[in-house]
Amino acid sequence: MEHQDGTFCSHMEEKKGVEQPPTTNNDAILKFKQNKRKKLQLQLSDYIEGILQGNITILSQAITLIESNLPEHQELAQQIIHACMPYSGKSIRIGITGVPGVGKSTFIESFGKIITSHNNKLAVLAIDPSSERTKGSILGDKTRMELLSTDPNAYIRPSPSAGSLGGVARKTRETIIVCEAAGYNVIFVETVGVGQSETAVHSMVDFFLLLMLAGAGDQLQGIKRGIMEMADSIAITKSDGENKDKANMAKIEYSSALHLFPTHPSGMNPEVFVCSAIENQGLEKIWKHIQTYIQTTQANSFFTNKRNSQASFWMYETIHSYLKQNFYAHSVISEKISEYEQAVIQGNMSSFMAAQELLDIYKHTNK
Repeated sequence: MEHQDGTFCSHMEEKKGVEQPPTTNNDAILKFKQNKRKKLQLQLSDYIEGILQGNITILSQAITLIESNLPEHQELAQQIIHACMPYSGKSIRIGITGVPGVGKSTFIESFGKIITSHNNKLAVLAIDPSSERTKGSILGDKTRMELLSTDPNAYIRPSPSAGSLGGVARKTRETIIVCEAAGYNVIFVETVGVGQSETAVHSMVDFFLLLMLAGAGDQLQGIKRGIMEMADSIAITKSDGENKDKANMAKIEYSSALHLFPTHPSGMNPEVFVCSAIENQGLEKIWKHIQTYIQTTQANSFFTNKRNSQASFWMYETIHSYLKQNFYAHSVISEKISEYEQAVIQGNMSSFMAAQELLDIYKHTNK
């Protein structure tokens, strides 16, 4: 608009001084969100009822609580686990590990479909303390396991985010309990990390299956003897096409190697199988062997004794883990530990004396 003096004023200038009302009421929105959050929060009874009915959404929410490190979540998670205990323990727990490139995800999908085809409910879990960014291979594999991930009788759960092996393994064991209460009677626990994760999986399953590739001569040199000794059976994967002869040769070599080990405490010596996940060859045979193994070990009490031993082991592991975390999180210890470390490095104090004094400080300040 033009003034008499020839100058112009903008539309904004015309409205100057007029305060616009707020487009939204922030307090009202915040209150709405808080009320909505309260409505979404489930009570203990809601979790138990949902889990026992096999509600996947509620089961997943319960597992998220188990994986959380927040004290309020952990308290509710432990109540859920305690309530689920009477309904757990009725599954076959199978640990699956393998060398890189063995085709673990392809095997799990094909083998899982065999199991669900026999009217079983399958839960696939993973232990991965190593990768915070990828959250374990199962998370990526879930998109590749198209058949299994859409199977109404299968439940695939990505592993917890990176953390200590003991912490991740304990949460996986607790997840097994709620999955069993939800009606899953076969549990796969896959190792995603390397090294000690095999030992952690072995300590929570009934049957430990080691997947290997053909070319046994090279593989036998590279694989740890301890993992071979833990295995309840070995499956040579990718036995198809030109690989069939190599796989059968590998079977002979692995069978010979297993004969050098002491008699298996279960009363059933490990067997070696050849299989092809792509062609669905040999998978039924492995499943039947696992069922025979479970029946045999239940009859000779090895199954029950092993589960009892595992329950005891995880009680002590949980105590050790809690004490360790509590010790390093202690305010006085966190202040003094660097000082003691430097005294040890400079040779002014022995490692054992420094540790003893720190433990004494911890004990006295915790009274």
